[in-house]
Amino acid sequence: MANILIVGPHPDDQELGMGGTIIRFARQGHNVLLLDITNGEPTPLGDPATRAVEAQKALGFLSPSDGPPVRRLCLDMPNRFVEHSIEARHRVAGVIRAHQADMVFTPFFQDAHPDHLAVTRIVEDARFDAKLTKIEMPTPPDAIDAAGVRTPMVVGDPIYPKWLIYYYATHLRWVADPNFVIDISGSMEDKVASIKAYHTQFVLPEKNRKVLEWVEAAAIYFGSRIGVDAGEPFFTNEPIGLASLDSLVGV
Repeated sequence: MANILIVGPHPDDQELGMGGTIIRFARQGHNVLLLDITNGEPTPLGDPATRAVEAQKALGFLSPSDGPPVRRLCLDMPNRFVEHSIEARHRVAGVIRAHQADMVFTPFFQDAHPDHLAVTRIVEDARFDAKLTKIEMPTPPDAIDAAGVRTPMVVGDPIYPKWLIYYYATHLRWVADPNFVIDISGSMEDKVASIKAYHTQFVLPEKNRKVLEWVEAAAIYFGSRIGVDAGEPFFTNEPIGLASLDSLVGV
């Protein structure tokens, strides 16, 4: 099974962009860690304590009842002030080493949100930094699961994740042009529930309730592109290798 790290600038970005895929990965037994770069605050109706509870609640919908729990941790960098710096790169590299990540997901590199742009640059460079020998990386905060169980993160050996893949959580009014789509049929109900767990962001603000409609419509559309009920799109700058055609979903 793979160690998978999914980075979000703010709590809820991972659920919005690839919540269904997270659910599938967890059900398949992979070791999934969500990294929130910021706590997402300030927002009009939220606060740090409430957002932390919401993020933990979302994990309950992402984690399988009979498998390894999805965990998350927050680096608590300042929301709306995230900067691409060596310090930020090394903090993320520390998480990559602690998780021994085989695969890293980060937001697509075209976006209108400065935090998203900065985080993606940070992750791209942290992937490289994580492999450097003779450079110590900071120890991350504890990871936490839906039940509130904390797992200390211990920085491991240098590692270069084999895959860096981009998910779409963009603020641009732009239609994604993915390299591949993952079938998330059967996961949409839990994905939507994980998003609704962010009550202060997508339930209380009336103008944001339509986000759930967009998410569901996008899943149906991308699913239709590969002949399934629902799908999530992804992009990579590196070719995906297949051992056989068995993994291909027919249209």
